[in-house]
Amino acid sequence: MKDTFKHRGKRNHLVEVIQQKGIEDKRVLEAISKIPRHLFMDSSFEDHAYQDKAFPIAANQTISQPYTVARQSELLEIQADEKVLEIGTGSGYQTAVLIELGCKVYTIERQHELFKKTKLFLPKLGYRPKRFIYGDGYKGLPEEAPFDKIIVTAGAPFIPKDLMAQLKVGGLLVIPVGEKQQTMVRLERVSDKEFKKENFGAFRFVPLLENKNH
Repeated sequence: MKDTFKHRGKRNHLVEVIQQKGIEDKRVLEAISKIPRHLFMDSSFEDHAYQDKAFPIAANQTISQPYTVARQSELLEIQADEKVLEIGTGSGYQTAVLIELGCKVYTIERQHELFKKTKLFLPKLGYRPKRFIYGDGYKGLPEEAPFDKIIVTAGAPFIPKDLMAQLKVGGLLVIPVGEKQQTMVRLERVSDKEFKKENFGAFRFVPLLENKNH
């Protein structure tokens, strides 16, 4: 698992690209500059690792476009030591970004093949989520709730009520909502019963699947 000077140079260029697209959070940019994205992909696709685009991984899933990862991370406004629930671990790249931002990550993956692979892979790079769960993201993780922040990394047709319920007052939920194309939505829990909703443009994600079968 090599991370060379050449890789680091490509990462710095990627950071410049996403900065030009509007990412301003210095800590998010620093995380992107540190994480060896090429190691999250099949080695035969290494040339694509530092282009600003999504790419297929196992189980018909994708590693998200770096700009999208950065945008979702920026919208979460993460502070050190916050408790963050991630729905859709995937390759673990977004998980690594969250850990670099200093929060405690609880991550759920529904695809068993990806769950097994990423659970072994992330610690090898030094990234250790607080909990790594094979389960249905629509249900969240009630036994660990409430969370300061929740991030969903797949397109959901609606905002799951269970996730809203697991957000603490003052907390933020960032989720792409829609069927074929999604709108990036940020919900802030203003009180027990009240949420403030903001929209942040169009994105494309793989669908968020429910009803996990073992």
